[in-house]
Amino acid sequence: MNKDILRLQGIDKAYNRGLDGEVTVLKGLDLAIAPAQVVALVAPSGAGKSTLLHIAGLLDTADSGQLEIDGVNMCGLDGKARTVLRRQEIGFIYQFHHLLPEFSALENIVIPQLANNVAPAQARDYAMDLLAKVGIADRAGHRPAALSGGEQQRVAFCRALANRPKLLLADEPTGNLDPATSDTVFTMLLELVRDTGLSALIATHNIDLADRMDQILRLDQGQISIVQRT
Repeated sequence: MNKDILRLQGIDKAYNRGLDGEVTVLKGLDLAIAPAQVVALVAPSGAGKSTLLHIAGLLDTADSGQLEIDGVNMCGLDGKARTVLRRQEIGFIYQFHHLLPEFSALENIVIPQLANNVAPAQARDYAMDLLAKVGIADRAGHRPAALSGGEQQRVAFCRALANRPKLLLADEPTGNLDPATSDTVFTMLLELVRDTGLSALIATHNIDLADRMDQILRLDQGQISIVQRT
């Protein structure tokens, strides 16, 4: 039996809001994602989905609880070890593309690989392969400002997968796009994720998009529940 790619157990997280006191965001939260499973995360505004994604992605730490990625306990790691694991094991996509404006689409996908000690020629070949899979290989030499919003986000998808992560975390990855473009771009993301066989946790407010994933989880009042499909 394959171990879960992501497992959170008993995760607690609270923030001190000054005069407002301590606000609990996550409370005894449990979550597990199996290999090659694509999971939607839906939540009311302010429920803590970004906090959850940041903890799962080693960008933040829980107050208590256990986090495992591919069966390895992440708790107690120092900053350097967390950075290395984040670079090697996790891909991130945000609502805004956050591409480096002075570099081309191709270079934005090559750079993370170079930081991971991949040979330049190999990094370029893989970057071109990813761009071809999302249908914009002909835009490889263009800088982000010369790309449409949908093209920018497709490059961001490719960059997130550049180091062949085991886990993809996405926070409203098509939230800045119009409905038609959002559907097209999300279809490409889903195909790319399925093709590479990685696990994914994708936060979205779009129920139609959520319905296309393997499972829907709802975050509310600091805990996770499974949404039953009708």
